[in-house]
Amino acid sequence: MGIDDPAVVETALDVGYRHLDTAQIYENEAVVGDGLATSSLDREDVVLATKLWIDDLAPERVEASTRESLDRLDVESVDLLYVHRPRGEYDPEGTMQAVASVHEQGLTEHVAVSNFTPEQFETAQAHCDAPLVANQVEFHPLFQQQELLDHAREHDYTIVAYSPLAGGEVFDIPAVQAVAEKHETSEAAVALAWVLSYDNVVTIPKASSRAHLAANLAAADLDLDSGDVERIESIDREMELFPE
Repeated sequence: MGIDDPAVVETALDVGYRHLDTAQIYENEAVVGDGLATSSLDREDVVLATKLWIDDLAPERVEASTRESLDRLDVESVDLLYVHRPRGEYDPEGTMQAVASVHEQGLTEHVAVSNFTPEQFETAQAHCDAPLVANQVEFHPLFQQQELLDHAREHDYTIVAYSPLAGGEVFDIPAVQAVAEKHETSEAAVALAWVLSYDNVVTIPKASSRAHLAANLAAADLDLDSGDVERIESIDREMELFPE
């Protein structure tokens, strides 16, 4: 979201990122595709994901819309195709059957959803012949979504956490500050490490400079102990940046 320079994508891949996440509504699929094309990496070395926006979720539009995304990305298929939100033209039965058809045709290796509640996820899966492998949702120290974490474990899918730094709010959270001081690191690193402390969660932090890209990647190596995790879990404040 917000990236308009293919060089940023190329830099991210050079630093070590192997997952590129975009969406139709971000209007940067072509930028991501250009960055991937100019990278020295082979296509199969990168997980490429995009999302169908709510205006293109009518069953008769899903395949055409997917192909339009592939054209902008300049690829034959993506690794992961999301239904971006259960809104607009979304029809659980029709949309998910159309998504399963796109998967069957080989236009995407995997299918997933984004911003779905546990109940919405189950309904979507009931109408989709292909397994839903992920649910991309807002998840950070100020919006922890424990019910969804438990549901993902129970149904064996991955949570893909966006906005892991809570829009910059993590820098001002006393619990996060304390853990950062203890480990002599940044609040951003602590927030990312906390998100990644859950065995069924991965994250997609946003960054554009080489320094921030490298720092975010390095946060995966920060080991928080159980006390650190519990301290952040006990934060008595909730803030959802992107309410449904």
